[in-house]
Amino acid sequence: MHKTFIATAIGAALVLSACGEQKTAETKPNASEAVKQLAAQASQISGAAKDTQKDKKEVGNVLLKPSPLTFQAPQYDLITKADFIPAFKAGIKEHSDEIAAIENNPEAPTFANTIVAMEKTGAILDRTSRAFFQYSGLLADDEVQKIEEQVMPMLTEHSDNIYMDPKLFARVKAVYEAKDKLTDKVDQRLVQHYYDDFVRAGAQLNDQDKAQLRDLNGQLSKLATEFSQNILKSFKDDTILVTDKAELKGLSDDEIDGLAAAAKKAGKEGYLISLVNTTRQPLLMHLDNRELRQKIWETSANRAQSTNGPIVLKLAELRAEKAKLLGYDTWADYVLANQMAGKPAAVFSMLDNLAPKAVDKAKKEAADIQQEIKAEGGNFELKPWDWNYYAEKVRKAKYDLDEAQIKPYFEFNRVLNDGLFFAMNKLYGITFKPRTDLPVWQEDVKVWQVFDKDGSPLALFYLDPYARVGKNGGAWMDEIVTQNYLLDGKPVVYNALNIPKPAAGQPTLLTFDEVVTMFHEFGHAAHGIFSKVKYPSLAGTSTARDFVEFPSQFNEDWAINPEVLANYAKNYKTGEPIPADLLKKIRDAATFNQGFNTVEYLGAALLDMDWHSIKAGTKITDVNAFEKASLEKHGIYYAPIMPRYRSCYFSHAFAGGYSAGYYAYLWTEVFAADAFTYMKDNGGLTRANGDKFRENVLSKGNSQDLMQDYINFRGQKPTIDALLKRRGLVE
Repeated sequence: MHKTFIATAIGAALVLSACGEQKTAETKPNASEAVKQLAAQASQISGAAKDTQKDKKEVGNVLLKPSPLTFQAPQYDLITKADFIPAFKAGIKEHSDEIAAIENNPEAPTFANTIVAMEKTGAILDRTSRAFFQYSGLLADDEVQKIEEQVMPMLTEHSDNIYMDPKLFARVKAVYEAKDKLTDKVDQRLVQHYYDDFVRAGAQLNDQDKAQLRDLNGQLSKLATEFSQNILKSFKDDTILVTDKAELKGLSDDEIDGLAAAAKKAGKEGYLISLVNTTRQPLLMHLDNRELRQKIWETSANRAQSTNGPIVLKLAELRAEKAKLLGYDTWADYVLANQMAGKPAAVFSMLDNLAPKAVDKAKKEAADIQQEIKAEGGNFELKPWDWNYYAEKVRKAKYDLDEAQIKPYFEFNRVLNDGLFFAMNKLYGITFKPRTDLPVWQEDVKVWQVFDKDGSPLALFYLDPYARVGKNGGAWMDEIVTQNYLLDGKPVVYNALNIPKPAAGQPTLLTFDEVVTMFHEFGHAAHGIFSKVKYPSLAGTSTARDFVEFPSQFNEDWAINPEVLANYAKNYKTGEPIPADLLKKIRDAATFNQGFNTVEYLGAALLDMDWHSIKAGTKITDVNAFEKASLEKHGIYYAPIMPRYRSCYFSHAFAGGYSAGYYAYLWTEVFAADAFTYMKDNGGLTRANGDKFRENVLSKGNSQDLMQDYINFRGQKPTIDALLKRRGLVE
């Protein structure tokens, strides 16, 4: 999942602030000059790193000024929680003053003195917001949550003050009405971007409606924050403590040791099972104890209902009211108006057309599972907590493939260095050098400097791999510093994963799903790293949500590329490469259980769309009843498979900026499958293919029409054929 701080912070689609200092000119050193500069820079940074060890009182609030570290990487060792509120207040004041200077400019509005001027504002607020929302997603505790509760109303009010300012909008509108006189197409797109977002934020409303919109925005911000914090509380509270080790039969010794370590860390005796963010829980694949499987699944599926149930109902109601106020039939209509899909009907058509194929495939999978249950002497009907346990047995029987047989070949560091980094080097020519001198926000976080194909410094990449208390579930990418030429911003990005941390001294062995997730999230990172865009608001991953998942899903398939697999899939003890027959089994099994996966996904995507397709004034009183009616209406209700997320822990839809947008993963998978098939048919893992994809897609950000980007790469629009094959829904 891609996250942007501004969407989380104030629910706006427009990024008004940009990180970094303004530069009068941009210089691009050649490779030999870059090496010399890097050597000098390393020396300077070494000194700067030592300087950062000074007493905090002497250094002061580091959020108030640009970081001296490489590419303005944050000084995580000097940021304290006490810095955030003062920095937010200073940032809002600075930004407000800068905006006031623009709107009070006595000169007639122009592209330079209005639009570009706004692009250059808000450095402190941008820097502070990015740092804080990293903390709230990665290091949340009671203090961080209290800060968030205080900050969100401030940011919401600040956003409304900007977007609803008639004097400022008059300048934006004047530039918009003359935009065709601009000779640069990117300049025109930036003007359109600003104008659309001002209008969508209520700039054209009358004073009474603006007051109502401000009230709605305040309520929505507060409720989304509460929803998110309830999820974090659920991760802490909704756990299962097992006291009898025998109940854990089926788990590996390493997994059991990890559960014991988690219990000890929580001050409890026994084995502590924590939930991941999806309905499905990984441990269900191997636990023999059916009663414990049921307990884990039910805890997962029913979590946060008492706390987030009322919030879901209120959020859906208020979003419908806001959409009506802004002139849209539903919230889904409002959200999709500036997405590639355009209209809810296009989304429902795609999802509903796929649903019958997915359910049919899932029922065939269920028949195989029921047969396996019967073969083992079971006389019960397949339930959701049985699916993954028996599906693993079916997979083992059908493909002679066992997850426990695979994991020794997927040791974390090998997958990262010899898999992901190897593939990125083959495809794009980039290399990675560890930067142990740069401070990080948590001891397990690692940093690399990324070098381009000519050896010049390109970006910084941070990786936060392990699950922990206070960290959001799932996996995501974010930009710490967004690339842009206007302010000389160099890309600084991070990936967050939620791999269970092994017991001390044990290797981190990954499931194949975790391997794919690592590749997926770096696809987002590559999108940020390869950006070559002038303006911050159009750079990096600041694209439509139903395009932004395309590079990440495209990157997944390199994990199973034969050349890449052969390079990283090696036994962590012996170093022996994965046997050819086992590798073939992995590839043959790639479409296994895709009926389940697709039904699980479609259930969540359709729930999201239905919650946000209600009209203003609609009253819903029962979350569970709404869910069931939605799934039945679309023919996707199938008792053994619940949606990937149920409403009360569906952070994408109710707190994560993907409301009426979860469909985007499938929408962009059409692009990803089509693009990967095209590459495979034209040489596969080659620099020529990588350079073409980088130039036409990854480097463009939102600087031109997104479909045209794809056509420039592929030569045509994508078709659904490759997706159906990728998911095993057709032969």
